[in-house]
Amino acid sequence: MSFNSEVIQGISVVTTTWNEVENIEELIRRVRSTLHDIPNEIIVVDDSSSDRTFTVAERFADVAVRKIREGQTQGLLYGAKLAKFPVIVTIDSDLENSPELIPKLVEKTTVFDLVVASRSVVPRFSERWAAKTLGKICGISDFYSNFRAYKKQIFAKDLIGGETFGGELLIVAKKEGFR
Repeated sequence: MSFNSEVIQGISVVTTTWNEVENIEELIRRVRSTLHDIPNEIIVVDDSSSDRTFTVAERFADVAVRKIREGQTQGLLYGAKLAKFPVIVTIDSDLENSPELIPKLVEKTTVFDLVVASRSVVPRFSERWAAKTLGKICGISDFYSNFRAYKKQIFAKDLIGGETFGGELLIVAKKEGFR
């Protein structure tokens, strides 16, 4: 794979959790295995899990933060702002997305500032509608997938603050001239 100089400097992987004790250790292990040749950090932002998710995250992640019921959007934004590397990957903690695909996603940052992995089946009607309408504006087929790679400068300004990390960030990034 061909990586740009930003990727070679390192990748920050951000995930949010809520009662993911069954998945978080495996996710972290698989991310580490996948990125073993590239400097990386794993940031877990836990949304007040009632199980042992946060304890496991503290043990295995580089950074583990507990937030009080702020939701996935705020967790991802908070994690992205903590990131120390120039490329940020966001991934759901439920293993819906394969961490082994991170290099393919990140490889596209040689051309693009923001890369969205598309799920083959977009589950909810509202997400299918967004993919067909708003997604066309941004050139993205899965508007709400959180499996993404970003160049960190997208988060340099406080461009968004709502509850729709997926949709809002894509629209604002396009408006701000990011590719």
